[in-house]
Amino acid sequence: MKIVLQRVSKASVTVDDVRIGSISDGLMLLVGVHEDDTKEEMEWLAEKILKLRVFDDKDGKMNLSVQDINGEILVVPQFTLYGDYKQGNRPSYFEAAGPKKAKQLYKGILTYFKENSSLNIERGEFGAYMDVELNNDGPVTLVMKR
Repeated sequence: MKIVLQRVSKASVTVDDVRIGSISDGLMLLVGVHEDDTKEEMEWLAEKILKLRVFDDKDGKMNLSVQDINGEILVVPQFTLYGDYKQGNRPSYFEAAGPKKAKQLYKGILTYFKENSSLNIERGEFGAYMDVELNNDGPVTLVMKR
C-alpha cells in the first residue's frame, strides 16, 4: 500500500458535480493498493497515520497528531500511485491490485479509522472519476509505504 499524505486546511471530492466528501483542518490521503498488500499492512499504515505528528504545537514544532488536533481525514482511492512509467510513455498499472482487492482494502482503511478514532472520516468514491481540491497546509506531504 502506498499513501500520499497531505496536511490540509481544507479538501474536498466531487463526483458528477456533487460534493461527496469535504474536510477542514486535517489530512487528505491518496491511497493506492498493491497486488501484494495485506490487511496487516493496511492496519499498520492506518495506525501510523493516526499517531503521526505532522501538526504544529504552540511553539511551531510538528508535535501533534491529527487526533491531538481533533482534525478530519479525507481518504481518496488512487490506483495510479502504482503506475510504472519506466518503459514507454504510457504508464502501466500491473502492480496495482485488481478492483476487488483494492476496494476491500480501501474500505478496510476507512473502517479502521472510524473504529479506532473519533475523527470525522470522509471519502472519495472507488472507481469514479473524481475532482479533488485541497489547500496543502505548510506544505506538508509524505509518501508512506510499508
